[in-house]
Amino acid sequence: MPSRLHRSGLAVAACLLLVAGCSGGGTPGSTFSAAATPGGAIPSLAAGAACGTAPAIDPASVGWGQAATQPTVFPILIANPGELVCGPNRILFSFVDAANNPIGAPDRTASISIYDLARNAGTPIAQAQGTFVWAIENERGVYVANVAFPEAGTYGAEFTTAKAGAAPEQIRLAFDVQPSNGVVKVGQKAPSTPTPTLSQVGGDASRISTDTSPLPAFYQVSESDALAQHKPFLIVFATPKFCTSQQCGPTLDRLKPYVEQYPTVTFIHVEPYKLTYDNGELQAVLDPYTGLIPTDVTTTWGLESEPWVFVVDRDGIVRGSFELIFSDQELTAALDAVK
Repeated sequence: MPSRLHRSGLAVAACLLLVAGCSGGGTPGSTFSAAATPGGAIPSLAAGAACGTAPAIDPASVGWGQAATQPTVFPILIANPGELVCGPNRILFSFVDAANNPIGAPDRTASISIYDLARNAGTPIAQAQGTFVWAIENERGVYVANVAFPEAGTYGAEFTTAKAGAAPEQIRLAFDVQPSNGVVKVGQKAPSTPTPTLSQVGGDASRISTDTSPLPAFYQVSESDALAQHKPFLIVFATPKFCTSQQCGPTLDRLKPYVEQYPTVTFIHVEPYKLTYDNGELQAVLDPYTGLIPTDVTTTWGLESEPWVFVVDRDGIVRGSFELIFSDQELTAALDAVK
């Protein structure tokens, strides 16, 4: 069912721009250095630094136009419009071949260099090695890199990738970074949002979850109560019934083993769409024009895609944020930091 929130697969890519960039705009802003780190830690900008907006620029005017040689590998930035913003970002990307077949794999190396095109198209402001993660086990993979953008504007990404034993290939694309969006960020306070619990439905999880094998631990504590009681928690926005792809359907199942591994962490599952219980099961409440309708909780957290996982510490501060796909290493690091 269509929705502005829903993502059905890896092919969803908001900025597959291989020869030219999106238009940038705004007024000049302050600049400062930004670094990228591989793995789980998201780099921070200088304390108290304000995000400005770089002048508008045509990427082709600074050498980011049509490539002289047709590439054989094409990069995909996996991001909805407006998702990449000033400040720290967890970037997902992958590659396809000329026939549009996914070619991300554990034996394919991938690194990314980021250029602020309006300031200096010749020197990268950040570089990171992509960490490979299976989106669908042994079938479709992506790379994760954490990068901080010092300002909004038009950026260039230069990817260097190589299959094992082959010569590396470099491919460029341009993309936009927005000043901000509504998604709750790492380092921010989690909003207080009451979420459904088993105590509200007589212990019948089928009235609040579309998971066919629900784990009761995910429905014991409301998010607002966990926040008020200073409990560290993980909250996952996922809908097994309405996102059934191999990529997002198993999200809850992937999280279930962590419940026993982290007994001091509260686990909370939230259905991201408005549902009604009818004929013995949850049914979607549909808008005739947009389809699935986000819940108030989903909107408060600022989400426009799912699944999404947040990890929050005892002080209510978000310490981990994982959209769509996460590695065991990323999730373990976030949970270890708050347990």
